[in-house]
Amino acid sequence: MANRVFNFNPGPATLPLDVLKTVQQELLDYKGTGMSVMEISHRSAEFDEINDTCIALFKEILELDDSCHVLFMGGGASTQFAMVPMNFLPKGGTAAYVDTGSWSSKAIKEAKLLGNVHLAGSSKESKYDHIPDKLDIPGDAAYLHLTSNNTIYGTQYQAYPDTGGVPLVCDMSSDIASRRWDFNKFDLIYAGAQKNLGPAGVTVVIIKQTMLDKCAEGNPTMFNYRTHAEKKSLYNTPPAFPIYIVKVVLEWVKTQGGLHAVEKANMAKKERIYQLMDQHPDYFRGTVQPGSRSWMNITMRLPSEDLEKKFIAEAKTAGMVGLKGHRSVGGIRVSLYNAMPLEGAEKLARFMEEFKKKN
Repeated sequence: MANRVFNFNPGPATLPLDVLKTVQQELLDYKGTGMSVMEISHRSAEFDEINDTCIALFKEILELDDSCHVLFMGGGASTQFAMVPMNFLPKGGTAAYVDTGSWSSKAIKEAKLLGNVHLAGSSKESKYDHIPDKLDIPGDAAYLHLTSNNTIYGTQYQAYPDTGGVPLVCDMSSDIASRRWDFNKFDLIYAGAQKNLGPAGVTVVIIKQTMLDKCAEGNPTMFNYRTHAEKKSLYNTPPAFPIYIVKVVLEWVKTQGGLHAVEKANMAKKERIYQLMDQHPDYFRGTVQPGSRSWMNITMRLPSEDLEKKFIAEAKTAGMVGLKGHRSVGGIRVSLYNAMPLEGAEKLARFMEEFKKKN
């Protein structure tokens, strides 16, 4: 579409155009019901099919074991910051956390309200410019919590630690389904949908049965993972329309060739930008150590803040939006989620080259 821009926003983020067209086509009359998905009952056969298909697609694309439950919940990933310790941090027990940026810091803050937190690793002293490679994980920790990708600081795990049997919990909000991993390595994964999976409004939780069995007793009904697992996320009215769009996105991922194809595309996009940065390190100044560079959120500074403002303004004029760094760190941030086509990364790289020549 001629008036579509390349949307580099960090979230809510760009969606595949094919997905938006499908949603548009089905918006007023979903499969002959005479109603929009936004209108049909969450107790209907039509919504059961949406819900069941979405769960099945997650299990297929991520190659999840049969023991995994896929839940769709409200409240964003930020609610999970509290729900995880509410369910799995026993009174008098300790949970281990790794601090790699703003979101992990917020998760730690919530956990401290509910129990003891052991800091297993942190890159705070170096302004979160890397992922800690040496962790101190107590053998009796209730779980180890990680944030897989850090949207603000531009770091990402390139490998996950051996926890020695300690349950592994991960906030994958900004890189889930972006590359191949052994997702069965994790006991609990949660992810806000608005980066790689769909629109804002639904959070996906993937939880093993062995972890579900450990849920604490006595929590309020809606803050108990068992409630949502036993009712397939239909205990109360779920975020129905966002779940539907997640289903359409996963269908799109499947038609692309699954995570193998998605990973290949994402690698090409990030390498195009990082290679250019490495060619001109004094101009496009990366803020992350090379071994911790994010595939999803590339962060950099230019020689001056005035140049950064000019870069962002001229990029917008050229049809590329959302490149301003987070307000807490400034600079430039390039978000390359699944739905960003290689064409967008190529256009941005050409713009960067021309901008440097002129400035």
